Amino acid sequence: MTEVTPEKTTRRSHHWRRDVTELAALFTAVAVADAVANLIGHQPDGPYLLIASAVALAVTAAFHTWWARRHSHAPPPTGTGEGAGPKHRTDADIDTGTGTGTDATAPVRTPTGAAPAPAPDDTVLWRVRTTVRDAPGSLAALCGALARHRVDILTLQTHPLAEGTVDEFLLRAPAPLAAQQLTRAISAAGGGSTWIERADAHDLVDAPTRVLGLATRTALDAAELPLALRQLLGRCTIHSLPAVSITGRETGETAPVEGALEETLMRLRDPSGGVLTIERPHLPFTPTEFARARALVELDARLGPRVPRGEQVLTLPEGNEITVRRADHGDLPAARAMHDRCSDRTLRLRYHGPVHDADRYLDHLLSPRFGRTLAVQTTSGRLVALGHLLWDGDETEVALLVEDEWQRRGIGSELLSRLVALAVEAGCESVYAVTQSSNTGMVAAMRALSLPLDYQIEEGTLVITARLDATPVRSLPPYEEAGR
Repeated sequence: MTEVTPEKTTRRSHHWRRDVTELAALFTAVAVADAVANLIGHQPDGPYLLIASAVALAVTAAFHTWWARRHSHAPPPTGTGEGAGPKHRTDADIDTGTGTGTDATAPVRTPTGAAPAPAPDDTVLWRVRTTVRDAPGSLAALCGALARHRVDILTLQTHPLAEGTVDEFLLRAPAPLAAQQLTRAISAAGGGSTWIERADAHDLVDAPTRVLGLATRTALDAAELPLALRQLLGRCTIHSLPAVSITGRETGETAPVEGALEETLMRLRDPSGGVLTIERPHLPFTPTEFARARALVELDARLGPRVPRGEQVLTLPEGNEITVRRADHGDLPAARAMHDRCSDRTLRLRYHGPVHDADRYLDHLLSPRFGRTLAVQTTSGRLVALGHLLWDGDETEVALLVEDEWQRRGIGSELLSRLVALAVEAGCESVYAVTQSSNTGMVAAMRALSLPLDYQIEEGTLVITARLDATPVRSLPPYEEAGR
């Protein structure tokens, strides 16, 4: 049963207080009017002033009466004082049951018995790295400064140095908090050499899980090593310098067995020969990062050459079946035989150089260290096309070679779409193709991707760049097991 007596009592006392106030105001007004009448009543214009004052007083009284009636029908106040209702009253706060007297101010429960959570404020994710003194309380001071700005620490990694410690945070901060404000707060708390960049949901994986995932990808495919190193170390440039050049000469590139670390440059011995150089000019490497990268390279060296075996059978519009699969050094004889069947014009369009040097590039192109290669073979097993996805520092190049007899059948477009899908999977932001302006087949295949394209032409050489972050490329079915 709902109690109504207290509400009536409260409302009655409220009316008595208001009436007493109105009577006091009335007597005060009469006293003021009498004083005014005594002052101006004996003046020549005194009667007229008294009449005007009476009219003003009557208008004021009428307005006060109207306002008092309107106020008496106003909704209950929204304060927290006596007789006040809930601050934000909605339909959900009203009891629509059988009239059992549920308190309207109580939180409404969901069917599971949990109170609805309030809507969270807008936040952004930041990756922050800063150097602090290796002393007790330094990390606590830094965390306290972040807490004062309502910043939530999601993950924390520590990289010990000879002097000090590098702390790497993944933070969730209020959206209005700018990067400069966050940097100043960290500096005021004792952080130095602070580096900050925006993060996303992919960074919410803890470091051990991410490293294990990268090790698994590297174990399955040797071509994943450069990509795994880039994801492990963040924004960096990776170059693979072979011990023997394409022309067969020794390059003299060597590295210590244990590798070398020089601030923003890391040198590791490439398991396939040569040197892996990793550069990150904007942020020095820590010994912890160097140890992780070296362990990943050692894993690749122990597993040896490997390429995931799988193939997919496709049917061309004309009805012929072809098989698309990954290629490696084992396909070198078949690739050279395809070169022999290609015309000089086809080889020049592909390699942009002397035709007799074409075979020299194959050993480099078929190495999984420099990218991924897809091969197309017929039902008889003859290799008729190659598609290359090449890691070129921060950029990624795509290149195609289709035997003359099999051109204009859709093989190039099929290969290119699959290479771009592999680039998207690897996290590349763009791919580019270098060809000649007269190579209409390559231009048509790039345009068929339905991606934003940029064109650059210099002395007959055409560079077409496709941006992969604008429109997703169609997903391709996974390769089926060999032997289909």
